[in-house]
Amino acid sequence: MRSDITKAGRERAPHRALLKATGLCDEEIRRPFIGVVNSFNDFIPGHIHLDKLGEAVKAGILSAGGVPFEFQTIGVCDGIAMGHKGMRYSLPSRELIEDSIEIMAEAHQLDGLVMIPSCDKIVPGHIMAAGRLDLPTIVVTGGPMMPGFACDKELDLINVFEGWQAGGETLDVLEEMACPGAGSCAGLFTANTMACLTEALGLSLPGCATTHAVDARKMRQGKLSGMKIIELVEQGITARQIVTRESLDNAIRVDMAIGGSTNTVLHIMAIAAEFGLDLNLDRFDQLSRETPHLVNLRPGGPHHILDLDRAGGIPAIMSRLASRLSLNVLTVTGKKLGENLDAFKPVNPLTNAAVIATPEAPVHVQGGIAIMFGNLASEGAVVKQTAVSASMLKHTGPAVVYDSEEESMAGIIEGGVKAGDVVIIRYEGPKGGPGMRETLAPTSAIAGAGLSESVALITDGRFSGGTRGPCIGHVSPEAAVGGPIALVKNGDMISIDIPARRIDLLVDPAEMEMRKKAWVPPEPKIKSGILARYRNSVTSASKGSVLR
Repeated sequence: MRSDITKAGRERAPHRALLKATGLCDEEIRRPFIGVVNSFNDFIPGHIHLDKLGEAVKAGILSAGGVPFEFQTIGVCDGIAMGHKGMRYSLPSRELIEDSIEIMAEAHQLDGLVMIPSCDKIVPGHIMAAGRLDLPTIVVTGGPMMPGFACDKELDLINVFEGWQAGGETLDVLEEMACPGAGSCAGLFTANTMACLTEALGLSLPGCATTHAVDARKMRQGKLSGMKIIELVEQGITARQIVTRESLDNAIRVDMAIGGSTNTVLHIMAIAAEFGLDLNLDRFDQLSRETPHLVNLRPGGPHHILDLDRAGGIPAIMSRLASRLSLNVLTVTGKKLGENLDAFKPVNPLTNAAVIATPEAPVHVQGGIAIMFGNLASEGAVVKQTAVSASMLKHTGPAVVYDSEEESMAGIIEGGVKAGDVVIIRYEGPKGGPGMRETLAPTSAIAGAGLSESVALITDGRFSGGTRGPCIGHVSPEAAVGGPIALVKNGDMISIDIPARRIDLLVDPAEMEMRKKAWVPPEPKIKSGILARYRNSVTSASKGSVLR
């Protein structure tokens, strides 16, 4: 066992003495040591129950003959951090989470890991660590939140973000009823998208992604994952045997079929890098063009994750896509994907048929995400095309330029944006932010003002998975490094053509060259602490915003 280096032989008597100080006996010290990596904290609804899930995982490990060692990672609640300087810290937390897991696993030479993450940057941070460490690993994502219910309809957090401008009694009701308890927010926002992709990669047991936080099945999945990790350790099945180029393609196809968050482009690229796999933006677009959109989930559609779960979850989606998937990839069940899908049978066949379309009659012919290029984004940009109305798939309008999220919010609320405009929010990229903030507040303000069908938004920052409408993010190169988005002026005409994957600034090249020569980099907004270090090390969004 890998952990023997810490506990076997006479020279390790001091180490065993310390282990015995924790209550372990000799018999336990001879067993596999399994790290239980838990992101439990009291801030995040998606995490408040993970202490109990951790107990279930540890029970499974103990029953299978292993010894669990639980430790925690940090976690940022994007919803609470949204709309202020706190959001700058969200994306940088991804690498810090990864680093902390590496430190704990390597310092103590653990034999395997069961990871218990939930929410936006925490799930990818855990998976990136799995790729870096290449140990036997299972991921037990914490599960979605149940939808709220009020005003005679099902609700989620985005209803509150988009409804606050109206005020009055309705807002009080939304605030009270939209988020009924533990779990990651109820739509297909980034947290639940990443849980779905974790399962699609083969790193979670079938059904894990959509099993809700309050469902007893989640505790059973925790116990079963604790048992299964011992099998993986004994068989020597490690994370890099599961996450391969083929399983990455499978996950991207699932992402396209469910209409996932644009943040997944950043995270899947970062995950690929830690698994030693090459992946570029073009691959997302290629697979999107080949993969139909099969389930219309919030924020772009009417269904919540609860509906997808009742319809059969990710196994049901992958069964629909089976002819397009690599079925020989290995999963944490110890079996190949094809074997897992052969064993799947929906328990609610009518719901399965009603919620999940077929490839022959899809919701949309192409997948959820499109990758765009043009003179405004020579290195690429990202849009959730299935959340854009048909009338806005092609749009040309005048730029309304803001140099920060705060400026844009003030402008939108004060009526500075009108139908037909193209809002530019810049200097919010990985370096410019720093931290590449999500701009859910401005996009929700546009939607709340009734402009989501007539106003486009372009940014070098990111969007929440809850964003809908013609919102194009991750524009690269970003403004802070002198990308073309830094040179846009109010009134410049911008052309957006999502079907053609083009985003262009309609300004004479000679004029653009003059603007480029006159451009002066702004002073960094933050000059100390982790964000200053992050700004100096982070790569372009087109590379996954990884640190190098």
